[in-house]
Amino acid sequence: MCTAATYQTKDFYFGRTLDYDFSYGDEVTITPRNYPFHFREAGSMETHFAMIGMAYVTKDYPLYHEAVNEKGLGIAGLNFVGNAASWKHKDGVDNIAQFEVIPWILGQCATVEEARTLVEKMNLLDMSFDDTLPMAQLHWIIADKRGAITVEAVKDGIRIYENPVGILTNNPPFDRQMFALNNYMHLSAKSPTNTFADGLELECYSRGMGAIGLPGDLSSQSRFVRAVFVKMNSISGEGEKESVSQFFHILNAVDQQRGCCELDDGKYEITIYTCCCNADKGIYYYTAYDNHQITAVDMHREDLNGTVLMKYPVIKEEQIRMQN
Repeated sequence: MCTAATYQTKDFYFGRTLDYDFSYGDEVTITPRNYPFHFREAGSMETHFAMIGMAYVTKDYPLYHEAVNEKGLGIAGLNFVGNAASWKHKDGVDNIAQFEVIPWILGQCATVEEARTLVEKMNLLDMSFDDTLPMAQLHWIIADKRGAITVEAVKDGIRIYENPVGILTNNPPFDRQMFALNNYMHLSAKSPTNTFADGLELECYSRGMGAIGLPGDLSSQSRFVRAVFVKMNSISGEGEKESVSQFFHILNAVDQQRGCCELDDGKYEITIYTCCCNADKGIYYYTAYDNHQITAVDMHREDLNGTVLMKYPVIKEEQIRMQN
């Protein structure tokens, strides 16, 4: 499962964890403005906004898990198993396959509001990339520095929700994720006061007791609550290093460690990578499960007017700096 987050200081930051039991061989991938996208039923996009993100590239096509474009708009797709829906071709709308959603939107939208307009006339096609890749069941967070929305294709149609917290995990549907926050309105970053009962002397015996009750398990609903609490209470400097560091601390709060989430086949779900993108500057930062050193790729150091994908393999081995 996964968690996506936004964060605003002087610049806007967008990123996610990707939690799974294996990797497809993902690479940090830059798609330049003149790389042609050929959509299955929506024609071709010969020129578009450049974008950067983590993708599995197969048949020279970037299957993005998440990405941001040069205008500062970001999208992440997260597992939504059991609730996601898709349909056959419909007339009078844009028929877009699930794996085409990110390039379709980032290629032509500069803002969340432009993306909303595009999604409102979109039909999500019941179509996989090829026979070797089953169709994923996803929902999406779309965000820029002005706000965020969650997009879910469910059996009743495509739903668009305002996302005031800038966080998304997996199940349940987003409106239920948000409603669950009501159960935690008593939590605070401050020390609590005694409201348990009149005449009973109770006192704080530790720092951090205002957050007692914050869920600590790895379920998607609990990760949502925890990520919202950490993000909404986060404080950092305005500089790049302080902002990036704080963003990783937000997502580190929902890390999945090997051995803690066992699957039916004896495998374990882990946080394969965590990413943070400065959406204003087009710099993509990431860490891997076995590499805690932050690695960065700057899309603006490349030729964004090109026609060929630029790929950077993930550095997976731990990088340790010795001080003596």
